[in-house]
Amino acid sequence: MSPRPYLLDETNWQTVKATDYEVAVLPWGATEAHNYHLPYATDTIQCDYVAAEAAGQAWENGTRVLVLPTVPFGVDTGHLDIPGVVNMHPSTQAAVLRDVAESLTTQGFRKLVVLNGHGGNTFKPLVREVQTQYDDLFICVAHWFQIGDWGDYFDDHGDHAGEMETSVMLNAAPELVRPLDEAGDGAARQFSIDALRSDWAWTERQWTEVTDDTGVGNPKAASKEKGAAYLDEVTTTLATLFTDLAAADLDDLFTDAP
Repeated sequence: MSPRPYLLDETNWQTVKATDYEVAVLPWGATEAHNYHLPYATDTIQCDYVAAEAAGQAWENGTRVLVLPTVPFGVDTGHLDIPGVVNMHPSTQAAVLRDVAESLTTQGFRKLVVLNGHGGNTFKPLVREVQTQYDDLFICVAHWFQIGDWGDYFDDHGDHAGEMETSVMLNAAPELVRPLDEAGDGAARQFSIDALRSDWAWTERQWTEVTDDTGVGNPKAASKEKGAAYLDEVTTTLATLFTDLAAADLDDLFTDAP
């Protein structure tokens, strides 16, 4: 396969030097256990795959997008008692994002999309902080797994190594997915305090107290076909974001309400 000019991992200085890139994309994953059937790098692999597919579509439409290497570590403070999990604190993420922003602005980039692939990553405060230091660089965050209605594709809505993630992995890296009869059922316990089961109160979940197999959601009904259908919506939607952002005037981002 020829190097894809929109993936920095694959391309070369000759191509980069000759290309006027309009948008940079920073995929951000995590390294954590995903039940018995998915690899620790699931969030990173998925984010890497989605970024590449969406960038490829945007490139075909004439948008010059450059996908940076995926950051493999995310916020996993509630998973630290699970061997092999690697946590990156939000303060460390802010430092990484700051360094990336400094590099890009020095090179003339003006638009950056942080593509999040892990539910534990919360980028809003990080972007607010970094944005004040690099006001020549527009930064936005996209959570690929929040695109679309899962109910249109999946029966089980568990959010960790469940039907959705397993279906996506059956497309992105099927060789890394163990037989589904080896997977746990992803049964999860809830908080005993009513407010903590709501949308208006929150605390960290200690993962080993929530689930016995590290999964949340039953993966048994997952299929490559379901994953392909969902990924089609995800990548098409993201490609549109990349193209719209590339064409946008950063001094004129707002319009009157309809």
